[in-house]
Amino acid sequence: MKKKQNQKACAWATSDPIYLKYHDNEWGREVKTDKKMFEFLTLESAQAGLSWLTILKRRSNYKKAFAGFDAKKVAAFTAKDIERLMQDSGIIRNRLKIQAAVSNAKEFIKIQKEFGSFRSYLKSFLPEGKAVINHWTNLKQIPARTPLSDAISKDMKKRGFKFFGSVICYAHLQAVGYVNDHIIGCPARRVK
Repeated sequence: MKKKQNQKACAWATSDPIYLKYHDNEWGREVKTDKKMFEFLTLESAQAGLSWLTILKRRSNYKKAFAGFDAKKVAAFTAKDIERLMQDSGIIRNRLKIQAAVSNAKEFIKIQKEFGSFRSYLKSFLPEGKAVINHWTNLKQIPARTPLSDAISKDMKKRGFKFFGSVICYAHLQAVGYVNDHIIGCPARRVK
């Protein structure tokens, strides 16, 4: 995306070319498929306690390790698959996070069956089913969590999701475009 001289990307995105590409092309844009939604769910859960850049640098490895982010295939992973993933140096080798990805895939599928799609489930929490558009002027104004992320993460925890607390949930909502937190003046900010 071309930037006008007087416009700056959100400051968090300027420290690394991988961040900038992610910021300009994905972050805050509405995800249209459940497969992509599951990808972000898996990556956000793996990120817990780490930097997002750490995960972005391993994204293609996660895609290979987790069956192209096919929730049905991941839900069918066995103890043998978990042991295989524990040996995969291309991902974060945290047994609890790997087990959570498999467990979360099972819960993800249950939600798809109940709501028709995971996207429909998330949208059921949004005001009038539409993305939240914030009007921040600097990064310090952006919260780490909100009552919306509290409500969603509480419901997801009740359903059995792991590594998906309110802070991770808020990051997920930002990533999939259900919360637009691009600061005012950011060239990637698109508001309808």
